[in-house]
Amino acid sequence: MSIDPTSRRSFLRHSAVLASSTALLSSPLRAQSPAGPRPMMAYVGTFSSPLRDVLPTQVDLPPGNGRGIHIFEVDRDSGALTDAGNVRMGNSPSCLTINAAGTRLYSANETDRVGDDNHGTVTSFAIDPANGQLRKLNTVASGGAGPTYVSIHPSGRYLLVANYFGGSVAVLPIGEDGELGPATDVKVDQGTIGPTTATNAPPGSFAISGHDRTHAHMIAADPSGRFVLHVDLGLDKIYIWRFDAQSGKLVANDPADVSLPPGDGPRHFDFHPNGNWFYSIQEEGSTVVLFDYNATAGRLTPRQTVSTLPPGYAGSNFCSAIVVSGDGRFVYVGNRLHDSIGIFAVGPTGELTYVGEEWTRGDYPRSFNFDPTGQFLYSCNQRADNLAVFKVDRKTGRLSFTGHYTPVGNPSMITFLDLNRAGG
Repeated sequence: MSIDPTSRRSFLRHSAVLASSTALLSSPLRAQSPAGPRPMMAYVGTFSSPLRDVLPTQVDLPPGNGRGIHIFEVDRDSGALTDAGNVRMGNSPSCLTINAAGTRLYSANETDRVGDDNHGTVTSFAIDPANGQLRKLNTVASGGAGPTYVSIHPSGRYLLVANYFGGSVAVLPIGEDGELGPATDVKVDQGTIGPTTATNAPPGSFAISGHDRTHAHMIAADPSGRFVLHVDLGLDKIYIWRFDAQSGKLVANDPADVSLPPGDGPRHFDFHPNGNWFYSIQEEGSTVVLFDYNATAGRLTPRQTVSTLPPGYAGSNFCSAIVVSGDGRFVYVGNRLHDSIGIFAVGPTGELTYVGEEWTRGDYPRSFNFDPTGQFLYSCNQRADNLAVFKVDRKTGRLSFTGHYTPVGNPSMITFLDLNRAGG
């Protein structure tokens, strides 16, 4: 069922609430001299309550080992993480995003339930520019059940939300003080649910996850902000919306969507830095599809499909995240059950060539992300309750384990903020 607005993908990564949502730091952050350098911070979203509370008939769901939003200082030389406290939240803040200025953080609270229709919630925080501490601003309904993804529109004025269990996407206005307002638009996905057997699944796969109903899994704007795209895993579709930045409304594009092979289950996507190539990862099909993106018309045209797995693999696998390196030379993909990060070289026309894979040193990598420098990659190993740190070879794209593990219960995603560059 995550991309960091402090990186080049700023467009992507960038009251009835649980009492546990109050920001309580479990350990104090080290004081920073106003004149000295400020630290680089990492924020980790977790599952801090069992998903079976939301889906009692489902099995094999995160047990809720996290404690909310975990905060770390990042060693710039080694990539190691040092505990700097956490914001206690019992509603599974599983996805986080930070605004381009580095002054606000937003969390999707996946297991929160408010109102008669059991909507999830989204919380806004102010970031202390000296030490990265979080101060809660407000919490609002997410526009559907189970918010699993949030991103900030390039204008900085709206938060985009994908509600996985509600099968809906929403637009939330961001005030000048960083607080969130009620949704300016909510769209509910409708259509024919895809089959439970993926078209492109590896031989012997029993990977069945989201083909029981509609499941909006990710939403983000294109680099220009003129269009917003979102995926529905259950419908096997990518939707394209024209975005009205004045009203905060989504208007169906023409065409309004593009279909993936039945049952393959599009989950996440990322744009190449040139804005012309768009890569979609399919959770149950274990594939990456390269699309040409027409930024003027907001149109996607598929051109290449590759497996995320090494040649000859057989059995079940669930894909997770996809990230294009900041220099655009490599694409990285997450494989759960195979427990690897696949590495692909980007050719001169955007097509992918398999380079290899790296074991994540943990079970079920839900997502991964680069630090702002691109030197290190961090894998969120959900079932292993840890983060693993890898050094990135910028020439070959390959990863090498640094030996650094960080214990975090059910980590879902990680995002970064260099406080030396924040507050602008």
